[in-house]
Amino acid sequence: MAHTHRPTAAARSRGRLATALGLTLAFLVVEVAGAWWTGSLALLADAGHMLTDAGGLALALFAIWIGGRPPTPEKTYGYYRAEILAALVNGLALLAVAGGILWEAYQRLLAPPPVRGGPMLAIAAAGLAVNLGALWLLRGDAAASLSVRSAYLEVLGDALSSVAVLGAAVAIMATGWTAADPLASGLIALFIVPRTWGLLRQAANILLEGTPAHLDVAEIEQAMRRVPGVRRIHDLHVWTLTSGMEAMSAHVVVDDVAESERLLGALHTVLHARFGIDHTTIQLEPEPAAVLHIQTPGAGDPV
Repeated sequence: MAHTHRPTAAARSRGRLATALGLTLAFLVVEVAGAWWTGSLALLADAGHMLTDAGGLALALFAIWIGGRPPTPEKTYGYYRAEILAALVNGLALLAVAGGILWEAYQRLLAPPPVRGGPMLAIAAAGLAVNLGALWLLRGDAAASLSVRSAYLEVLGDALSSVAVLGAAVAIMATGWTAADPLASGLIALFIVPRTWGLLRQAANILLEGTPAHLDVAEIEQAMRRVPGVRRIHDLHVWTLTSGMEAMSAHVVVDDVAESERLLGALHTVLHARFGIDHTTIQLEPEPAAVLHIQTPGAGDPV
């Protein structure tokens, strides 16, 4: 077995996550107060989205902390999966927020209440500035970590929802059409759903130990079979421990198990260099000997 323990992709972004969380929490208070003052559902929807942003950032930081705890006899891989659980909880919370926004938007379309467009415009513009700052902080690590990507997508969605709120505020100020407010909040919710669904599918695939989307098991098997001395591969499994950290196990039938040191070294090199897999468990096996079938003489056969 070859196991290389290194900081997760999420752990390397701890400082930027903490800064983004501070910005988000500070403006969340402003936006909730602004939604109450202006009567804007779109601002309240944006505040709900921002609350989920804060939850996602906090969950990501929690996952980094618990994921850094050392392995134990009961949890031999440590707590790497905490990051994936955090992303799953975050995605479910986003779906709940989207459902609540859509229901309230429907109610307000039936009877649009008065909305103060000017303050709504100013608060939405400030919210967009906060979102853009958080996006700038998280953009570099979003591709490497599922929990950071989860937080990044939420902040991106919040930035776009701030744009929708800005558009609704301009429409209300220019025309007095207050239905623009629930329509904008509905667009925000519809933007949340498909992206959240993709995040949930990815998190569920990791928890079910499915093959990572960027890896091809057939290609891995072919690469391993090209190592001199390898005959064939069976019981090959590839799964994800946490974002950016894949694991693999396989039984490898070889010409000569006495060459185990060379064979294991070559196989580990291929798996690391070509596929980025560092956690590998490989069992070398000789080709099974032929089984001799001896016929038992029957009652009428000569002995």
